[in-house]
Amino acid sequence: MPLYPLYALLFADTGLSDAEISALFAIWSVVGIVVEVPTGALADRFSRKSALVAGGVLQAAGYALWTATPGFAAFAAGFVLWGLGGSLVSGSVEALLYDGLAATGAQEHFTRIYGQVGAFELIAQIPAAVAATVLFPLGGYELVGWASVATCLMAAFVASRIPEPPRTESGEDDGEDNGEEEGSYLATLRTGVMEAVRSPAVRGAVVAVALLTSLDGIEEYFPLLARDWHVPVDAIPLAVVAIPLAGAAGSALAGRLDRLRPFSLALVLLAGVALFGLAGLLGVPAGLVLVGLFYAVYRAVLVVANARLQERIDGTARATVTSVAGLGTDLAGLLLYAAWAAAGLPAALVLALVVAAVLPIGLRRRSAAGTRT
Repeated sequence: MPLYPLYALLFADTGLSDAEISALFAIWSVVGIVVEVPTGALADRFSRKSALVAGGVLQAAGYALWTATPGFAAFAAGFVLWGLGGSLVSGSVEALLYDGLAATGAQEHFTRIYGQVGAFELIAQIPAAVAATVLFPLGGYELVGWASVATCLMAAFVASRIPEPPRTESGEDDGEDNGEEEGSYLATLRTGVMEAVRSPAVRGAVVAVALLTSLDGIEEYFPLLARDWHVPVDAIPLAVVAIPLAGAAGSALAGRLDRLRPFSLALVLLAGVALFGLAGLLGVPAGLVLVGLFYAVYRAVLVVANARLQERIDGTARATVTSVAGLGTDLAGLLLYAAWAAAGLPAALVLALVVAAVLPIGLRRRSAAGTRT
């Protein structure tokens, strides 16, 4: 997506302040708070593949709005569309992958495969950065924006070709009869939410994943950090591309951390946060190398935490349960954006330290099936 490394700069060059940019990110999160879980239940009840397709189309519509009429109102509306699309995708990817592996008896490979999926997602930012570097001098933000719209639509088409494993209705609930028809949308929504809330093992993993994933919002500020650390604007897309590359390496190698205990995972994350803090103290272009090391560590820990969550989910409303974690991510993300608007990188680092402290608590329990934690 060539717009990814440039859209924060688009907002700034349109005249928006740091507070207004953070407000846009907050709007993005608020939309997720409202629709995250309902869209997860839609994917569980109907089709996870269709949710991926719809998500791509909505994201394309948001970018089209940004490109055609740049301004705070258009950016806000675009984030609403992107938020809806992202909520449809959130949970559906993990559920589609886990159930696809389970259908062949290979669910124990989820951590490794999911890490590889995350790695490819991040590696895709390399051609995106190259495209942004080539397209921006030719047609500015407008050309970059329309190219991104086309990319979203092509991604939606590819998603429409993904096979979806058959699913059966479990008919499980929490023992209460509220008149909902078995297999209905409301029953699916209720089953997933109840599992996320009432199962201690699932609930702890949901909280851990939600808080940990919220730290990914720091990625939105990487281009701004690069600019503050004296990287020329035309070199920023290529300068920051090393960060997702490092994250891809971390995701791909996450399987090697799969056997670590929660406390050890927290220590690994703390080491990464320390590197990021050092980069902030230096405030020079070379500090982006340390940011890349932080991001590699963070993405590896994130993959393992997500795998622990998927291992603990017993019911068929997998996308709904995962979306509950996504809802928590959006709530925690609001705090991150507010902290950045108030105090920048130092406040974000404090939040990262808090997440590292909470991580062992959320992942300490064992699932009913004896999943290792």
